[in-house]
Amino acid sequence: MLPEIPENWRDTLGDVSQEQWYRGLDAFLDAETAAGRAILPAREDVFNALRLTPPGEVKVVLLGQDPYPTPGHAHGLCFSVRPDVRPLPRSLNNVFKELRSDLGGENFQPPAHGCLESWARQGVLMLNTVLTVRAREANSHQKRGWEIFTDRVIAAVNAMPKTVVFVLWGNQARAKRKAITGAQHRIVESAHPSPLSARLFFGCRCFSAVNRHLAEAGRAAIDWRLPDATETASKGLLPGF
Repeated sequence: MLPEIPENWRDTLGDVSQEQWYRGLDAFLDAETAAGRAILPAREDVFNALRLTPPGEVKVVLLGQDPYPTPGHAHGLCFSVRPDVRPLPRSLNNVFKELRSDLGGENFQPPAHGCLESWARQGVLMLNTVLTVRAREANSHQKRGWEIFTDRVIAAVNAMPKTVVFVLWGNQARAKRKAITGAQHRIVESAHPSPLSARLFFGCRCFSAVNRHLAEAGRAAIDWRLPDATETASKGLLPGF
């Protein structure tokens, strides 16, 4: 079931696809498909976070949990949805509210869509800790091997010599803090933007903090503004829009 890992990340991660745990993950996903269970995102989108943000371009790591379980939403980037999705997930709406509060209305206006592809193309590795999910069953693919894979990705970024800002929202993401040992890196953390914890997320000013850390390291800031859906689709990630 699994597609090939993007070539530049294969060079960085080594041949993990030949390791026993990875073959077990692939077999599990094949069994899910054979049982008639819908797996999200689509096969060709599973590694979009890696495909859109090559190792040498990573400036920020934004960690999510697992893909949206609603069919038609997930496309391989944490917190992001395809540009035709309406209404937006509540967590993503809260991200946009905090962005506007943090940066000011003159610098960020919430878009009419929730596709965050432009962030990925600027060096934000938008990585869920689990990269697939059974449709309509959140957390259904946890502890099947994805955590090992994404820990390898985090370890590879941790070994990079340039400063990377790790953004950890919520307890599951914050648990990865122990893997970020490089003194050159920076960590920005807060509560999760879920409606259950949004009151603790609002006011975190994570986005300006990320750009402040990047500036201190001599790296280009992230432009958090989002293009309209038509321009996003024209980049080629989401054909048909």
